[in-house]
Amino acid sequence: MSEKKTIRLIITRQDRPDSAPYEEEFEIPYRPNMNVISALMEIRRNPVNAKGQKTTPVVWEMNCLEEVCGACSMVINGKPRQACTALIDKLEQPIRLEPMRTFPVVRDLQVDRSRMFDSLKKVKAWIPIDGTYDLGPGPRMPERKRQWAYELSKCMTCGVCLEACPNVNSKSNFIGPAPLSQVRLFNAHPTGAMHKAERMKAIMGDGGLANCGNSQNCVQACPKGIPLTTSIAALNREATIQMFRNFFGSDEV
Repeated sequence: MSEKKTIRLIITRQDRPDSAPYEEEFEIPYRPNMNVISALMEIRRNPVNAKGQKTTPVVWEMNCLEEVCGACSMVINGKPRQACTALIDKLEQPIRLEPMRTFPVVRDLQVDRSRMFDSLKKVKAWIPIDGTYDLGPGPRMPERKRQWAYELSKCMTCGVCLEACPNVNSKSNFIGPAPLSQVRLFNAHPTGAMHKAERMKAIMGDGGLANCGNSQNCVQACPKGIPLTTSIAALNREATIQMFRNFFGSDEV
């Protein structure tokens, strides 16, 4: 009788935010068409490690399972990506799962992405409108602009680009590629453009554009293929124009 096929996973675990990380190995039964999430769910169903010892279930985040929400970001075999689209059959074993280190670890593979969301607040990554009454239909965008703006709108705040960027770390307050790209997106919107000067001011200061080292890791890592470096280059040009506007005392856009 042939031996049953199994999957080996080495998972970096951490019991508390202030405790030391450690590795724990698991071996689970193989099933066709599994992804990393289904492997983690199998461990949660029967939390026994490769030594046969009972252990605590592995903690991670997930939501949509369709690479839309960005919640299941983790480092898989050394590469930051989404666990829901990481297919077991396409991964080299043993499969190594680690939390993203750009963000504080909450427990095991779960991280606190507040840093990224705080940066989005800093750059006002939204369209401010008065929702107390019907304003009627908004202004239309030219089709050519709408097409490239749509590509930027695919961002799911997964944090993968921040994890891949060497300039985003605990010693830097660089807001990272995703918030910068969102500045370009909302500045391009006919209504959002009203606050363009405010957004540009936010990214022209400390932690903004000047902190980008142009490593281009972000655009290679982005699971949605968003042209992040193109956005950063465009914002650099806009920042130069805004600098002259500020010098001559004009905030008009």
